[in-house]
Amino acid sequence: MKILVPLKRVPDPQTNIQVRPDGSGIVTDNVKFVINPFCEIAVEEALRLKEKQAESEVIVLSIGGKECQEQLRTALAMGADRAILVLAEVPVDPATAAAVIHKIIEQEQPMLVLAGKQSIDDDAGQTGQLVASMLDWPQATCASKIDISADGGEITVMREVDGGLESLAFALPGLVTTDLRLNEPRYASLPGIMKARKKEMREVPLAELGLGATEKVKMVAITAPTKRQAGKKVESVAELVSLLHTEAKII
Repeated sequence: MKILVPLKRVPDPQTNIQVRPDGSGIVTDNVKFVINPFCEIAVEEALRLKEKQAESEVIVLSIGGKECQEQLRTALAMGADRAILVLAEVPVDPATAAAVIHKIIEQEQPMLVLAGKQSIDDDAGQTGQLVASMLDWPQATCASKIDISADGGEITVMREVDGGLESLAFALPGLVTTDLRLNEPRYASLPGIMKARKKEMREVPLAELGLGATEKVKMVAITAPTKRQAGKKVESVAELVSLLHTEAKII
């Protein structure tokens, strides 16, 4: 089985993010970048499926500049077999990213695409669904558990919904997006890091796929969240009720 995992380079969620004064983006100086956490879960799940399915191959894909090599090498160190970097000089929106992934799928012909349900930088949550629509493939989003049949022909996905759990099953090829509860990603071992240096990383210019970085979504501005005011201590229930009435205006 061949499994393709698209992954995105994002700022470390533990990093203190600052917005540029003009609102055009974030300050990237001294900011650590990592694999998007949902994408890292997808990589881990692909590796677990590979361990269960004989003669499986895990391919990781990213779109961006040369700096994305670091995140692809991390995925290779975790255990992925090879990597593809589609070189784009400017950030791409979900529609362009989906078109790129579609082209790579046509070239690689994977049986399963595992993608993070969303990226933590823009939280769009659109790319996986767009790719499945372009391919006319069955899809399951926000997976919390994945099982594949012994012959590798069918996949069963458990997903959390408002009313509880929903189970979906369909024949492969197909696409699944991953949620946080699916697994706990492994750390790259030292032998894995050493092996990653020798693994294949193919670079493909965006223009070579017949695509351009056309933006269907334009970012107008970024603003930092409003700082919350400090709380107040009250001495009595009567004072609390009074404050709720005069300040919160909820009574």
